Amino acid sequence: MAMKPIKIFNLQINKAEIIGVTISLIIVILNFIFIFKNKPLFYFILGISFIIAGIPFFLFLIFETNKMMEKEFMFLEFSRGLVESVRAGTPISKSVLNIRTKDYGALNPHVQKLANQISLGIPLQTAFETFSKDIKSEVVTRAITIMSESEKAGGNIEDVLDSVVKSVSQIENLKKERRAVIYTFVVQGYIIFLIFMVIILVMEFKILPIASGLGEGINSGIGENIGAGFGSALGAGGKIASPKELSRPFFWFLIIQGFFTGLVIGKMSEGKILIGLKHSFVLMVLAILVNTGSKLFLGVPGG
Repeated sequence: MAMKPIKIFNLQINKAEIIGVTISLIIVILNFIFIFKNKPLFYFILGISFIIAGIPFFLFLIFETNKMMEKEFMFLEFSRGLVESVRAGTPISKSVLNIRTKDYGALNPHVQKLANQISLGIPLQTAFETFSKDIKSEVVTRAITIMSESEKAGGNIEDVLDSVVKSVSQIENLKKERRAVIYTFVVQGYIIFLIFMVIILVMEFKILPIASGLGEGINSGIGENIGAGFGSALGAGGKIASPKELSRPFFWFLIIQGFFTGLVIGKMSEGKILIGLKHSFVLMVLAILVNTGSKLFLGVPGG
């Protein structure tokens, strides 16, 4: 089911994304009004609101990516159909009309439009150009340009189409291999961050209370001078900082780590730092939910 986008400031946003952002903003406002004092619950609900806002964007992104992959794959089938028809001695324009009844999945509307334009007498080059612009795929655009130029020049269109099919097939295989490599990098990045998050939580909930208790013992008992020095390193005026106070930097540390880990995943997997922003968003929200959720269900360290 296609979602019609709405243009806002030259950005195409569909209705589901607008609804998600609106609900998220309402939750954030109510969160600030009623729950601001309860920090763990406040940040936990804030994380949930981010998820509500982000889910429509991610679903739409997945939907569009899968749709484009299907179009490019079906274009390969469409090209093979053209090759078979042209080999039988049928002109390329007539071949398009002959194969338009076949099922090309997400490419069907574009094939039908191409065939209708040819039926109306629109020049093949113009119809092909519209076809490639509508699909918005670099692979399809390159292939259509070669077909169009070859047909215009009057060359051996059969050999050209055959070369185009082989080229598109090779590109599809390379894309599959690249997606497998990208998937590996992404999974490794997420696993590393999850391990890091578990280590931070163990330090926050297990090690910090023990370290704070030892610090208090040192500060109040044996070695007064040593205790005073140790205490002043952890808290102002020689006072030992509580586990609750010491746990606050861990929360922000996780969020910052999630942000930069996402950027690294984007750079390593797809070669672009900005691509990593979507991973940064996921990891930061995950960090907020896990950290604040732990405090809600396990209690604040030292609280």
